[in-house]
Amino acid sequence: LGYSDMGCYGGEIQTPNLDKLAQNGLRFNSFYNASRSCPTRASLLTGLYPHQAGIGRMTFNQQLPGYKGQLTENGVTIAEALKEAGYQTAMIGKWHVAETPLKKDQREWLAHQVQHDDFADKKCYPTNRGFDDFYGIIYGVVNYFEPFSLVKGDEPVKNVPNDYYIPQAFSDSAVSYVNRYAKSDKPFFMYLSYTAPHWPLHALPKDIEKYKDTYKGGWDAIRNTRYK
Repeated sequence: LGYSDMGCYGGEIQTPNLDKLAQNGLRFNSFYNASRSCPTRASLLTGLYPHQAGIGRMTFNQQLPGYKGQLTENGVTIAEALKEAGYQTAMIGKWHVAETPLKKDQREWLAHQVQHDDFADKKCYPTNRGFDDFYGIIYGVVNYFEPFSLVKGDEPVKNVPNDYYIPQAFSDSAVSYVNRYAKSDKPFFMYLSYTAPHWPLHALPKDIEKYKDTYKGGWDAIRNTRYK
């Protein structure tokens, strides 16, 4: 995802809900990341540099300081800080800041749901890092229709409906969490982290059909249109 993919920054892809958030909130004109998703995610969650947070590269333990492959115990997550301040805390979506050992060929994980009792050390699950509630995936690359490492709380979700689509499931869960938390006088913090558009790119047939002719003019034409 590039920032100009979204409608509010000139993209040709229809993103009405993101555009609405932009119109009624803040739009940033600068953003720095740590080159890869896991280290950037670790920084966003802790406020630390990736190596300080324990994820200097990816979520595999390289037996070196700064490269443990999961959040360090002495780093405080934003959820842990806010929970101490009386917040209700929830996370929905992609975690991917815990060491997930390669137990099987990764391509097999993408092909269908492979079950393990623990997809990572449970002390590194969101519910043990400050989040009261969690629904999402522990690993970072999954099939959108039959996701690997799907968890609720700290228990694996072993079956999903035939019409399951993970971006929609995360959105529906977010709405239900907000509705539940809004009934309390306590403030709440919810971290919503989609897998889309991380590879594999699994779009619904209706969305593929909508854009089938959009890019026939070529990338140069699209770029010029975005600039304008």
